[in-house]
Amino acid sequence: MPKSQVSLRNKHILELKTMTPAEMSLILDTAQEMKHIIDRDIKKVPTLRGKSIINLFFEASTRTRTSFELAGKYLGADVVNITTSASSVTKGESLRDTLLTVEAMGVDVIVMRHEAEGSAHFAAQAVKPVIINAGDGAHEHPTQGLLDMFTIREHKGKLAGLKVAIIGDILHSRVARSNIWGLKKMGAEVHVAGPATLLPRDIEQLGVKAYTRVEEALDGADVVNVLRIQRERQQKGLFPSPREYARIFGINAKRLALAKPDALLLHPGPMNRGLEIAPDIAYGEQSVIQEQVKNGLAVRMALLFLVLMGGNKVEAGN
Repeated sequence: MPKSQVSLRNKHILELKTMTPAEMSLILDTAQEMKHIIDRDIKKVPTLRGKSIINLFFEASTRTRTSFELAGKYLGADVVNITTSASSVTKGESLRDTLLTVEAMGVDVIVMRHEAEGSAHFAAQAVKPVIINAGDGAHEHPTQGLLDMFTIREHKGKLAGLKVAIIGDILHSRVARSNIWGLKKMGAEVHVAGPATLLPRDIEQLGVKAYTRVEEALDGADVVNVLRIQRERQQKGLFPSPREYARIFGINAKRLALAKPDALLLHPGPMNRGLEIAPDIAYGEQSVIQEQVKNGLAVRMALLFLVLMGGNKVEAGN
């Protein structure tokens, strides 16, 4: 289907597992235009004037929530943030009732993060506004996957044919799952590595190669994506100690050197510096971690525009 015929208007953004390559390409191309707006002195455009967006976050977030808030505001929409600690959830209100309350206020988009896998799908069935999944448990984080692909494509000029190594806590990582689905669909070769206790048993059924030695996954990689150790989702005993994890699985300069000399270093944040990633490479020449933050804003601007206005790209000068 030609890109001109692809539209995300009124479509929920729940996962990359069911998103087509054409839809992902449309998002990435639109994000490129949105990035020009971010670089301007005056960042606001009236594209989404009169539209309303609710950021409904049941889990902590800095990058995702802030970038969705700015994305809506830069495009002229009205944006309201709701966090669990400041909502009726603390009084025992159910997820469904919270969603129905928000729907009754006439909002157009609900951006939702929740600790339960499948919560975004539930929301899409429960209410009429467009739902954008900002992370549902260990299931998926589609906008992170898209911004990672956008960052890689910006630097490498393509995704197809690249070797991408994803290192760390694959078991609990919604970022890993979204990256795997998205990258595989766009033609990349994905390798994952981590402790055996942090690798899903069926991970290779997703079309990736899995290792318990990070050196094997890093060998000749074009991109190294280091995942955060998610202590809040883990049971104790999945690895001996933080010190042992850093020694055996942490990405440092010596291990990064196993990848290609021009390999990109990514991390979804927040970083556990000195645990899964060494500080010197996190801020080194190969790191694009801060660019990921900026690109996340561009991707989320693109998504809000596309789900509300359709498949035609906005021009930066508008």
